[in-house]
Order: sequence, then structure tokens, then C-alpha cells
Amino acid sequence: MKPRRYHGLRRPKLRQSWNKYNLYNMVRTPAPKFHTTDYITFFQQKWKAKGMLRDYHGEHVVERKWVRMFSRRLLSVAEMDTRYMAEHDGSEMAAGRGSGKDEPPNWSHVSVPRRTLTPYMQMTFAPMERRLDIAVFRAMFASSTRQARQFCVHGAVKVNGKVMPYPAYRLNPGDMFQVDPERVLYATGAPKFDVKERRAKRKALKGNTGEEGGDSEAAAEEAEEEAAAGEEAGEVEASKAAEQDPDTTDAPEAVQADMKPTRKQIQDLAARAKAILADDRSLGVTQKRKLRRFVADVRPLLSRTGRAGVTPDEITTQLSTMLSSLDISESGGSSSATREEAAPAKASDDPIADLDESERAQLERRVWEYLREEQDNPFDPTKPYKTPWQPRNYMSPFAFIPKYLEVNQNVCSAVYLRHPVARVGSAEVPTPFPVPISQLAFNWYLRRR
Repeated sequence: MKPRRYHGLRRPKLRQSWNKYNLYNMVRTPAPKFHTTDYITFFQQKWKAKGMLRDYHGEHVVERKWVRMFSRRLLSVAEMDTRYMAEHDGSEMAAGRGSGKDEPPNWSHVSVPRRTLTPYMQMTFAPMERRLDIAVFRAMFASSTRQARQFCVHGAVKVNGKVMPYPAYRLNPGDMFQVDPERVLYATGAPKFDVKERRAKRKALKGNTGEEGGDSEAAAEEAEEEAAAGEEAGEVEASKAAEQDPDTTDAPEAVQADMKPTRKQIQDLAARAKAILADDRSLGVTQKRKLRRFVADVRPLLSRTGRAGVTPDEITTQLSTMLSSLDISESGGSSSATREEAAPAKASDDPIADLDESERAQLERRVWEYLREEQDNPFDPTKPYKTPWQPRNYMSPFAFIPKYLEVNQNVCSAVYLRHPVARVGSAEVPTPFPVPISQLAFNWYLRRR
């Protein structure tokens, strides 16, 4: 029997996931109407409501475990006005039914405000929010509860400083849990490879199989991809071996930084200088001598990129110094008329020459911000996610954190402050279903067994 799709479009089921199909199902799924017809019994209404809510709240949890977690005690708080409490002693509250005397609305007014109720029934699945995997998902450390469960099982989640491999662990008020930052960046970041591009390449490869030479080209491309994957795997294994050295008790050696982008820049500059020497005949003897000296000085700099302990910042600083000292402009042998003709041409070619002081300051500020962003969020081809890091698509509708969690995204940790409660007009348990559906599900689990 073929299993059903997790995010089906024909028979949509809402899930705790950031998937784009799940977002589409949330938008297009109308609110169920159980009280508009007499053809469905009360038992059937409760059964359907229970099924809809269980598809969203902990669908990976077995029903018998959730039944043991269920509690008919719904937590709530009352918003108390401090000024009112200071002016009254509480005796006026005894005139009603324990919560104050109800004041009838004034029907002579043009608009009568509706009474704001407390959605107690939205707290039906409040015990489920105590689970560690669901708390990791609510803190935006994972893109779905199933992924958060995987993080827990693989030992990437700590509770109060200790690894907690049990996703069903129930958090208590004051517990702090932390997730591996690399896992969080992978879960919340954009994928490294685009799915559409991969599909297009596969279709192109399939289409070229019937043509002459198509098989050889596909085999060559696959061989190149396997070789690149092998190199990346070797680099990752080398870094892991450097981090965990069983033969020595000293601190592990620092992992060598990836110098491929810097090496590529140096090679491009050297090739460009050689091309200028070969093609441009207007250069003088002194200018050609400077270019040849620059190419000769670049070679030892290129060899330094393969040594251990060298950072890209050092190579970039030395390369920028060499470029600033390189001046291939014409010397004093040229006539004054030629200088006067060349001066307006250079001024027109330089886009910075026409800027005033404020515009130059703004440009310098933007360049500094760009360099700082490149330093904080660099390009790293060894990461399993796209770099420079950027958030994944369709993430903004799910970007919220409940009030019962205190999250620090810088260190990927959060504190479970208290149990979720219901307030006047709102409940702290996130759910896409209205109050009547939650009420039917609560009545289903309220029966005695």
C-alpha cells in the first residue's frame, strides 16, 4: 500500500512545519462548519475535530501517550488593574457570580462592543508544548517537529548543560535547552542546491542520452561531481580528525582555513597582468617592468596560501598593499599637452572623482558595512547550507515565538519560563483552528476511560 504524502494537496492536513505546501494548505483550508447541518452526530463531530487537531499537535506522538499527557486542568491568568485594586478592597466583587457583577450593555448606543472572552478551549494541547522536540520547534531552532525530534535523537540538543537524546522529555519551568548552532543554521537557512536547477539538469541529461556523445558527457559530469564531493568529504574528515586527536592530550591543532577563493583571486590577478603585458602595446618600458615585478611578487604569495596557519585576511591585506603600490601611469617623459588631454579622460572614467565629501563618506560607510558583513557571514563551500547564510523561503509566516519561551538566537539557546496560559482574548498555545473545533476535541478527551 502506497503511503500518503505528508503534505498532501488533495486531502490537506495541517502540520507543524515550515514547508511551502503546508503554508498553502493553511491558507486555502476553510474553517470547518460542524454546527450547520443535522446529518452529523455529536460523536462524529468530536471524532473529526480530534483528528484534525491531532494532525497538527504532535502527529508523531502515539495516541496512547498523548492520552496519558492530557489534563482537564486548563491554566489561565486574570489581568488585574493595579490602580483598581488599590482603590477598592474587593467587596464589590461579591455582587456577581464570583467574578464581578455583569453589567448589561447599553442597547441605545450606536455600536455595542462585543464582550471579550477567554479562549480556554485553545489550551487543550497545552501539555504537548512541554515536550522537548516541540519546544525546539517553537523556539525556531528547527523547521518542523520531526526535524527537532531528529536533532534530539542525534545528540544535538542539551538541557541544563547535559545532552538529552529523548524528544519526549517534558520541560519544567526554568529549564534551559540549547541546540547545536550548525544544526540551526542548516535547518533555518536556504538549501545549498536549488531543487529546480537539479531537476532541469536531470532532464537535460536524460534528453541527451539518445544523442551521440550524450552518455560520455553525462558520465564526465557525474565523474566531476563525484570528484568534487570526494574532495569536500576529505576536507570534512580532515577537519574532524584535527578536532579529535586520540594520540595527543594537548589542544587540537587549528583547522586550516579554506583558501580556495583567495587563491582564485590571486590567479585571476596574475593572469590579467600577463594579458595586459601581451596585448597592450602602449605601455612603456617602466610600466612593463612594474607589471613583471608584480607578477614575480605574486608567485610567493600564491605559494603561501597552501601553508598551514595562514588566514585569508593576511593574504588579502598583503595583496591590497601590493596593488596600492602598483602604479603603471606614465612618468615624467610625456609632454604637458598629453597630460592635459589625459587628465579629463581619467576624471571622466573615475566615478568617484565627481562625488563630494558627504557622498564619499556615505560610500566609505557602505563599503565598510559590506566588508564587515563579509567577515561575519563569509562564503564557505564546505557547509551543508548555502553561504553566505540567508533565511529559507516561506519562513516569515512562521517566524513567531510564544510568550512562555525566552530565546537567544545568538547562542541558539532558550529558557522554558513557565507553562502556557490563557488570557482574556488570547491563548498562548499556537494553533490554526478556531475555538469550536478545540472545544469538540476537548470534550472527546474529557470522557472517562
